[in-house]
Amino acid sequence: MKAAPIFVGILLFAMGCNAPFEASLIYFPSREVRFTPSDVGLAFEEVTLDTEDGVRIHAWYVPGNPARKTLLWFHGNAGNIGDRVEHVKVYHDRWQVNQMLVEYRGYGKSGGTVSEEGTYADGRAAVTYLSRHKGLTPKHLILFGRSLGAAIAVQLATESECAGLMLESPFTSVREMARTHYPLLGHLVPLRIRYASIDKIGQIKCPVLILHGDRDDIVPRKHGRRLYEAAREPKSFFTIEGAGHNDILTRADESYHQTVRNFIDGSG
Repeated sequence: MKAAPIFVGILLFAMGCNAPFEASLIYFPSREVRFTPSDVGLAFEEVTLDTEDGVRIHAWYVPGNPARKTLLWFHGNAGNIGDRVEHVKVYHDRWQVNQMLVEYRGYGKSGGTVSEEGTYADGRAAVTYLSRHKGLTPKHLILFGRSLGAAIAVQLATESECAGLMLESPFTSVREMARTHYPLLGHLVPLRIRYASIDKIGQIKCPVLILHGDRDDIVPRKHGRRLYEAAREPKSFFTIEGAGHNDILTRADESYHQTVRNFIDGSG
């Protein structure tokens, strides 16, 4: 069942048609935003961001009450920000942070077509917005990314020093993920989409916290451990016992939330 798509993919690469096929293995956007923070009882601001390359990006700003810090965060590769409102609610109540949640180009209400460099530009637009409209420089921000979003947070942390970098279920690079899930493609085919956090994280000077489930079969925990080992001090690693890739909030106990709160309070 898996062999046919792989060999079709290799054929497409050989024909020089690799970019759309490669992107289809990484990005799974949806356009309909079914929920907003108001559905979980939270006030929020609808925000439109203008990127450096002229794309209009949709985002939410959710104020905390009270707020320890401001979390600029980036979701995974599927769905859109409307699918993350339960996360927004937990982070609001348990972590007591302001939140800026960015929608990638090609997802939800954002314009454009998703790409690696495009997602980085989307993140930069959010940093600029927070500086101009909320008076928050990068040193006031904690960058937080889950899965694919972790790679975007890592890139932004290499560009300006933030208060802290928090990564949940991160992968080292698309190449290593390809070797896990598409062995032939991963070993034989040059990939254009890289998200090579393993090559960047050693440049980052702010405190780093990595969170990973010990039963993650989508992004194995070894990816998080490798990133942790490559990061500079101060750094810490926390394992969510019994958690896979998409059930961390249901598996996490109080120690998970306390670890995050301690990191937030100690950053910046």
